[in-house]
Amino acid sequence: QVELVESGGDLVQPGGSLRLACAASKSIRTRTMAWYRQGPGETRDQVAAITTLGSQTKYADSVKGRFTISRDNDKRMVYLQMDRLEPEDTAMYFCNTGRSDWSWGPGTLVTVSS
Repeated sequence: QVELVESGGDLVQPGGSLRLACAASKSIRTRTMAWYRQGPGETRDQVAAITTLGSQTKYADSVKGRFTISRDNDKRMVYLQMDRLEPEDTAMYFCNTGRSDWSWGPGTLVTVSS
């Protein structure tokens, strides 16, 4: 069983930036990893994904050009750099595999508000 722990969420003003981090208890080398988010009363949706060696990434249209996903396999870490944040980005953010087949971590709360 792999444990995932997200961190880095905070209250930030519109236009600001945050960097989220996800720590995995076991190796992530063989898995595509992804970030997901769930806003109040909404479904949990994937916003970014990155392949095993980081050579390919994909983003939801709503975050394309503003968010950047990266990974460090040696440290078992996945990151999400979020720039030009908008109020609509307010949500709990989670990391998981691209298939979301690991147990969910507690998530980290991002609030974008003035």
